[in-house]
Amino acid sequence: MKVLVAEKIAEAGIGLLRDAGHEVDVKLELSPEQLISEIVNYQALIIRSATRATREVIEAGSQLKIIGRAGVGVDNVDVTTATERGVIVCNAPTSNIISAAEQTMALLLAVARRTPQANASMKAHQWDRGRFTGSELYQKTLAIFGLGRIGGLVAERARAFEMRLIGFDPYCSPERAAHLGVTLYDNIDEILPQADFITVHLPKTNETIGMFGPEQFARMKDGVYLVNTARGGIYNIDSLADFVAAGKIAAAGIDVFEKEPCTDSPLHEFENIILTPHLGASTVEAQARAGLQIAEYVRLGLEGKMVPTAVNVDLVPEDVMSAVAPFIDACQLGGVILAQLASEAISSLTVNVSGDLSGYDVSLLGTSALRGIFSRSSDDPVNLVNAAYIAEQRGVNLTINTDPLHYEYASEVSLVAHSGNRDIEIGLTISGPSGLVRIVSVFGYRLDLIPRENILILRYEDTPGKLGRIGTVLGNANINIATMEIGILEEGQAEAIVLMNVSEPVGDAVFAELKEVVGVTEGWRVNL
Repeated sequence: MKVLVAEKIAEAGIGLLRDAGHEVDVKLELSPEQLISEIVNYQALIIRSATRATREVIEAGSQLKIIGRAGVGVDNVDVTTATERGVIVCNAPTSNIISAAEQTMALLLAVARRTPQANASMKAHQWDRGRFTGSELYQKTLAIFGLGRIGGLVAERARAFEMRLIGFDPYCSPERAAHLGVTLYDNIDEILPQADFITVHLPKTNETIGMFGPEQFARMKDGVYLVNTARGGIYNIDSLADFVAAGKIAAAGIDVFEKEPCTDSPLHEFENIILTPHLGASTVEAQARAGLQIAEYVRLGLEGKMVPTAVNVDLVPEDVMSAVAPFIDACQLGGVILAQLASEAISSLTVNVSGDLSGYDVSLLGTSALRGIFSRSSDDPVNLVNAAYIAEQRGVNLTINTDPLHYEYASEVSLVAHSGNRDIEIGLTISGPSGLVRIVSVFGYRLDLIPRENILILRYEDTPGKLGRIGTVLGNANINIATMEIGILEEGQAEAIVLMNVSEPVGDAVFAELKEVVGVTEGWRVNL
C-alpha cells in the first residue's frame, strides 16, 4: 500500500515500511491545500506535530486506513472524523518516556546544585563559589506523585542516588510500588511534610490541575524543591511564586506550562526557578524512537492487525454494534464510577450480562468499562481499542459472563471490580428510545437512579431520621438534592445505602459533617 510521510521521521521507520512491501513517499512542508490534494492516493499518513489532519484532509483521503502521529498527543488529528470514516488513529506514547524521566532527573539535580545559575555567573566573568552552595540528593526524601511509566522510571533512577522514595497514586497497586521501592501513601497530606524533593507525573484532569495550591504548599517542608515535567498547571503558578518569594520553597524546575509557548509568568523573575521550554521529549533518541514506533504501528494497521496505541474505536460488525451500542456509554460510565469507588488499585473486572443482550458478542462492553476505569488514571487517550491493552499492561484481568435469563430488566449489565480486599459492584440498564442509562444496583443494593454529574453515595445504619439529617446538612451548605434513591439488601437489613444526584460537588467539610451527624459507615463522592 502507499504511505505518505508528511514530516521528517527516522530513516529506520521508513525502511521498516518499505521492507514490509509498502510504497513510501516523503513529502515535507506540504500546505493544507497540497496535503488535501495529495492524500487522495494514499492508504496511510504519518505526521508529527506541525501537520494537521483535519476533517477536510481525512474526508479527501478516501482510501485512508490509518493515520500515525510520531509522538505522544493527537491534538492535531480530527479523531472524531477519523472514527466516523473507519480510519485508525495511533500515536507513539512510549517514545519519550526515557527522555522525560531523564529530564526530571536533570531538573532535580539542577535545582539542587544551582547549576544554571552558576553557569550564568561564569558567563558573566565571575567566580563566586560561595554563592552557589547546593544540596545533595543522597538520602533525601523524594515524593513522586503519579507512578505510571514515567514516574516509575524516575523512581528507578532516583534509587541509584540512594534517595528515600515515597509516593501517591490511587491507581498504583502495592505490589508495583514495592517493586519500585516506593512507600505508598493514601493521603497527600501525609506525604507533603516529609518530602525534600517533589516531582509530579500526573495526567491533565479536573482533579490534577491546581492540585497543589496554597494549602498544599503551606504543608510542605521548609526548603522543599519542586519539579514538573508532566502537565502545566498541576502546581498553581501564582501560589508557587508566592511561596518561593517567602522562602518556603527553595527552588523549582518547571518544564511544562498551562499555555505554551510561555514567555512570561510570575515565575520568570526568580533566579532560583529553572524554566525550560517543554524539553521532556526533545532528545535525538526520543525523536528517532517515535519514528520507528509509529512506522511499526502503521504497518500493523495496514495489515489489519491490532494496533496497541490506536486512540479511536475499532470497527465492529453492524449487527453487534446495533445491539450493544446503547450499553457502551453505560458501561463506560459504570467504569468511571467504579474507579471512584475503589480505595485501591483495581486488579480485576468481571462483566455479567443478562437477558436479551447475552446473545451477542459483548466483549466490547468489557472494553468500554475498562475505558471508563482508566480514563481517570491514564495520561494517554483511552478508547475502545487500547483499553484492553492498557489493562494487560497494568495486570487487570477481565472476565465476561453471560446469562440468557431475564431478571428485572430485558437486559442488564453488572460490573464487579476487585479492589484491595473487596468487590465493588454497580448494575446498569438502558431504558427509553434515547437509551437512558439507569443505575439499578450498587454493592448489591437494588435501586433505580438516572445518574447526573455529581453523585453522593452514603452507607449508614438504617434508622429513622437519617434522611432528614442528610437533607439538613446539605441544605445548610446550599447543595440541592435533585433526585434520590434508597437501597436495602433485604427486608430488616441493618444498613441502607442512598444514592443522590446533587447540584454541585460536596466539599470535604460538608462530607465530614455528614459522616459525623448521620453516622455514615462509608461514603463516596462521584463526579461524572
